[in-house]
Amino acid sequence: MQKINWKQKLTSRKFWVAFTGFITALLVAFKVPDLTIEQVVALITAASTLIAYIIGEGMVDAARINGSDKSE
Repeated sequence: MQKINWKQKLTSRKFWVAFTGFITALLVAFKVPDLTIEQVVALITAASTLIAYIIGEGMVDAARINGSDKSE
């Protein structure tokens, strides 16, 4: 069994769209009010953007550090 690459998953737009769609469908199935659903989707979108940015910047910084180590 292969390990899940969480860095890759958490920076994937496809993952966040699928996750948001799943949560939205659950909220609709449980008859959650529309305004609450909109707020939950907004929260997931904001969090996913922040998570993807932080991980992406970390990967860029790591590549920059590894690149400078090799050039020395």
